[in-house]
Amino acid sequence: MADVKALYSDYVKTLETYIMFRIAQETTRLTPELTKKGRAPIKLSMGAPAQRPPEFVINALTKAMETDSMHTYSSTKGEMFFLEAVAERMKKRFGVDIDPKTEVFSLIGSKEGLANMFRTIVNPTLNEKEQDIIMIPDPGYASYKEQIKVIGGYAYSIPLTRENNYMPDMEEVLAQLEKDGFSKDKVKAVVVNYPNNPLGATATLDYLKSVVEFCLKHNYLLVSDVAYADMFFGGEEAPHSIFEVEGAKDIAIEFHSFSKPYAMTGWRVGWACGNADAVSILGKLKSTVDTGVFKAIQKASAEILVSKEGDEYIEKSNKNYEIKQKIITDGFRELGWDIDSMNIPKATFYLWLPIPKKYKTSVEFCQDILEKSGIVLVPGSGFGRYGEGFFRLSFVASDDNLREVIKRMKEDGFYFDK
Repeated sequence: MADVKALYSDYVKTLETYIMFRIAQETTRLTPELTKKGRAPIKLSMGAPAQRPPEFVINALTKAMETDSMHTYSSTKGEMFFLEAVAERMKKRFGVDIDPKTEVFSLIGSKEGLANMFRTIVNPTLNEKEQDIIMIPDPGYASYKEQIKVIGGYAYSIPLTRENNYMPDMEEVLAQLEKDGFSKDKVKAVVVNYPNNPLGATATLDYLKSVVEFCLKHNYLLVSDVAYADMFFGGEEAPHSIFEVEGAKDIAIEFHSFSKPYAMTGWRVGWACGNADAVSILGKLKSTVDTGVFKAIQKASAEILVSKEGDEYIEKSNKNYEIKQKIITDGFRELGWDIDSMNIPKATFYLWLPIPKKYKTSVEFCQDILEKSGIVLVPGSGFGRYGEGFFRLSFVASDDNLREVIKRMKEDGFYFDK
């Protein structure tokens, strides 16, 4: 029998299975046993909306599919009607001007776009001390690190902690990088993600300005991931685009998604915008690996992006998330978590909490509560070394299921202090 594994790239061999897939596999394994004892899994792990997309966008897609010209190859860059809708949305939502001809590129979801952007700037090597560095938030989106690792780069942690209010001084981070034995000359990019996954934390415009100035000073590409920019509620200041900062377009590229605001996760559509050179090199790479987003999806996406129905859907969804957040935070308060001192962000659908005192690791806690109560959570260690001691839950389940989670935790003894 042939040894196919011997043919694998040295870079691919370093990859770890995405944490959400590992959790899904374990949940599937335990489901029959859990169901038998009245603890059928309640999944608070996946960072994805549970509701249907807007009827408006579904109807727009159906209509677009009836047009013959929609079924041919798309431009990798994106159809002009899509690019112009993006520019209109950026102006309306953030007050920034984007040139649809040179400063926008369509994506098969922002995850794909980020992975390809990293590929354009990293020179691959397996020698850690020689690797190009991309600085990423920690805790942060789990895919950043693996996307960078598989292309032969090094992901250096930007610590997001309660002590620095999740907005660290980047010069201090760079100084620590050098103390750790790395060269600041090997840094190629800085990734910011606000509102943040998994923390839900947001950033002030003043802070984003400081990051822009930092990247301009050192000539580091600034990569802004704003997948959750439209998910805020309860009087929270609307999250910002990096391009609200003067001069950001000289150094930054920003990644947007339809998945979170419009529950269009399976549609795989998004966009990158900003610095024309960064957009251009991303486009050059993508033209070799894909042929763009299905035109009908682009048409429907363009229409929802600039519609009142889209805005109304986002507003209604955010009101629902605010209700869900209250249900789950009230419940954890009753279970002994000091919710009132935690300054819980009113953005995204995530809740980031410390593990109960009796557990040594986040994996230990999440495995125990899955096996005993059928509650599917994500260990904080999956989001970086600064995530240990915490767990993430997504309050996207039904209100009744969220109440059931609290009920099970009480019945099964999952209190913070016990």
